[in-house]
Amino acid sequence: MGLTIDIERKLPGFKLKINLSCGQEIIGILGASGSGKSMLLNCIAGLIKPDKGKIILDDTVFFDSENKVNISPQARKTGYLFQNYAMFPHLTVNENIAFGLEKLPKAEQRSRVSELLASFHLADMGKRYPSQLSGGQQQRVALARAMAVNPQIMLLDEAFSALDAHLKMHMIKEMIESLKKFQGITFFVTHSIEEAYRLCNRIVFLNNGSVEALGSKEELFRRPATVEAAKVTGCKNIAAAVRKSEHSAEIPDWGIRVATATRIEKTEGFIGIRANNIKLAAAGLQENCYPAWIADESDAPFSTTLYLKIGSAPIRSDDFHIQWEIPKDKKAELRDLTQPVRVYLDPNDVFFMIE
Repeated sequence: MGLTIDIERKLPGFKLKINLSCGQEIIGILGASGSGKSMLLNCIAGLIKPDKGKIILDDTVFFDSENKVNISPQARKTGYLFQNYAMFPHLTVNENIAFGLEKLPKAEQRSRVSELLASFHLADMGKRYPSQLSGGQQQRVALARAMAVNPQIMLLDEAFSALDAHLKMHMIKEMIESLKKFQGITFFVTHSIEEAYRLCNRIVFLNNGSVEALGSKEELFRRPATVEAAKVTGCKNIAAAVRKSEHSAEIPDWGIRVATATRIEKTEGFIGIRANNIKLAAAGLQENCYPAWIADESDAPFSTTLYLKIGSAPIRSDDFHIQWEIPKDKKAELRDLTQPVRVYLDPNDVFFMIE
């Protein structure tokens, strides 16, 4: 199974321009608000018509501007799970799930709905209305409705945004199990890097309507190619840098020179390192080790973020260069150390980016 997307769509102040090919996999779509994530899904589903280009699934042409092809959403065999679930409040769960099956005989509709109710643990809820369901139950009904038409493409738009943290983790596990059985292509739009990492095989990063980065989730998170990709994937330590050699760069704002394991090819760019990859320097280690003072700290339930200034003592709490995230139980170890502490930036964790 293969899907090819090569489209453009111009809107006031915004232009979607996507060239993307994918197979049977779960693809995460990341990007800032207004980057074109939902617009891409709508174009695939046929809810929005691109200005030009092609969308082709195997031998089926969904859209071809040159040959004036634009088949209806109903003919595209796509299942769409909307951000707000878009359930029909006046229809029961049974009727919501059966909504796209009107062309099937009644007996076949009932059989298909019954099968989906059992599959999504909704067997005793068929006669309820959406208002009588919890958020997690509504999501399962919406997913069952999307699956009812036996889609070849699943489109999930911010599927977990309406759920609280506890329910979200439970539903992510259920979604993973459901998608394992799906023999098609899934696009998963999210703002959450954790959701994308848990659910997806590959990740597409959109910026201003275009694909800025595309790759395996491991590679995109480990070495983002651009500053925006680094920010969206949660990197908190980014600074302008100047190349000094193939494997070293100077960071003027931090007052240091840093070694990198990967080759630096551009003269100027940016250096990044994730807050959880910073380490306390081992005795005797010299490369990429720097004296740092703690300017401030911030506690989360299971971790602490330390705000560090490299090279000299801070004069106020917001006078810092980098953020260092440590497990809560490691915080006590630092209390026994005199400042400055020596931190280590592993060359394998330091990455060079362009803007």
